[in-house]
Amino acid sequence: MLTLTDGAVQVIRTVTTHPELPPQTGIRIATSGIDGSNALNLSVAPAPEAGDQVVEAEGARVYLEPGAAELLDDKTLDAEVDPQGDVAFTIGDSETEV
Repeated sequence: MLTLTDGAVQVIRTVTTHPELPPQTGIRIATSGIDGSNALNLSVAPAPEAGDQVVEAEGARVYLEPGAAELLDDKTLDAEVDPQGDVAFTIGDSETEV
């Protein structure tokens, strides 16, 4: 299952916690399927769609469409904000415990 770093949790909570958004708002990751690639699309979603896998950590919610859930099963999502305020999400291999 996809894991979230502390940085990802903080950024997701910042992006999805606004008075005008529903309380269950999260980040949704879906495959684009363009030309057979495994490109991923990330968007803010008010709730999971039918069939989405839900990953939640410390109030941060990520909704994974089935194809994305399969691709990201053993991955870690990280995020940071640059000095200009732009958010960058990165996906890496999950660290294995010895």
